[in-house]
Amino acid sequence: MRLVQETSNLFRLTRFGMINCFLVREDDGFTLVDTGLPGSAPTILAHARRLGSQVRRIALTHAHWDHVGSLHALLKNNPAIELSVGTREAPLLAGDHSLKPGESGKKLRGFMRVDTRPTRTLCDGDRIGSLQSIFSPGHTPGHVAYFDVRDGSLLAGDAFNTQIGLVAAGVFKPHFPFPAWFSWNRFLAAESAAKLRNLKPSCVAVGHGRTIISPLELMNRAVELAFLQAGKTERNPN
Repeated sequence: MRLVQETSNLFRLTRFGMINCFLVREDDGFTLVDTGLPGSAPTILAHARRLGSQVRRIALTHAHWDHVGSLHALLKNNPAIELSVGTREAPLLAGDHSLKPGESGKKLRGFMRVDTRPTRTLCDGDRIGSLQSIFSPGHTPGHVAYFDVRDGSLLAGDAFNTQIGLVAAGVFKPHFPFPAWFSWNRFLAAESAAKLRNLKPSCVAVGHGRTIISPLELMNRAVELAFLQAGKTERNPN
């Protein structure tokens, strides 16, 4: 895994050039946001050690296999690590793909069942150290992004990706259709993209692609396209 320092507290770990997880430095160690593909655990822990600390917490954005692939391996030999996941995403992590009353979207796909239960389930606005959880459904029913209140860094999970420019979940582009194929509800995804844009982050770090500094103008364009393709009008745009 390639290690890239994005800010003084944020480190991106990238496997195969396109699948990211992140170490976020706190006073007592690291919060790991997502766990990457299966087989990533030894390298993640080694990078944390080389940076002078260890993983204390894991916070998941969602339960797709490329984000939780190394979760079991990380926790198996490190039971003191705390695991946090969004309240709505927790059943998906456990293999329950049933929808709640009022929910609708495409067939859920891409999930990996993990037997480990979370230490904590998160509601919108809850804090994990310096990270504020931001409920941002659309890519999945319970997707959560994380906003670092110290410097405005946004860890957006798959609510956005940057592999072909900044694109919101659910948006279809013929030469790169994956954000549309693997997103559950493009209408909610557009609303969540706007919600995250309204935080006016200093940088946006994503599950797939490079981190973008000063991303507001690009986020505005991505949100506009997301609402256009969803056939909706943005409510109360900034």
